[in-house]
Amino acid sequence: MVRVLIVYSSVDGQTARIAKRVADGLRESGLEVTLHPAWRLDAPWEIETHDAVVVGGSVRFGHHARELERWVRERLERLAARPAAFFSVSMAAAGEGERAREAIRWRDEFLSRTGWKPALAASFAGALRYTRYNPLLRMMMRFISGRAGGDTDTSRDYEYTDWDAVDRFAADFRTRIAAAGMPLRRDSRPAALRSPALA
Repeated sequence: MVRVLIVYSSVDGQTARIAKRVADGLRESGLEVTLHPAWRLDAPWEIETHDAVVVGGSVRFGHHARELERWVRERLERLAARPAAFFSVSMAAAGEGERAREAIRWRDEFLSRTGWKPALAASFAGALRYTRYNPLLRMMMRFISGRAGGDTDTSRDYEYTDWDAVDRFAADFRTRIAAAGMPLRRDSRPAALRSPALA
């Protein structure tokens, strides 16, 4: 069975939810998936036990987590030896025009800084978790969102992730795994026993 490692760095939990959605999609194709936050994977050899890798990271104040950049940079040779994909999560990806281009720049800057060239890369919109932020962060995020024309009611949370786009990303990666000559098998379990997709 093809084994896929999904590594992610999540600040407020939305990137973790996206990573789980990708994992669910891959599992439904019969792939075996290991899902881990980057800080829990210290050994450089864990990639060797997997046939393909997906890396996801959130953007906070214009930057991805340094730990995730370091994780990728230290494993470039291993990543290049197998099908691999990257997704970036930011509020800018929920916008249009310059905001959307900014999200793509952040994604591409991560790849440029690490020297990684995955076969597949995407940018997804995240979420505003106003009710979970401390007062200072809530004020800062409200200012940033307001300046970009976004939501500023701090009494509630907002989710902007396009889950259909996440599903297409997982499907595209499954196709690339198959194109690399790795066999996929159809999930024969009853639908009720499969991992439920996140809404």
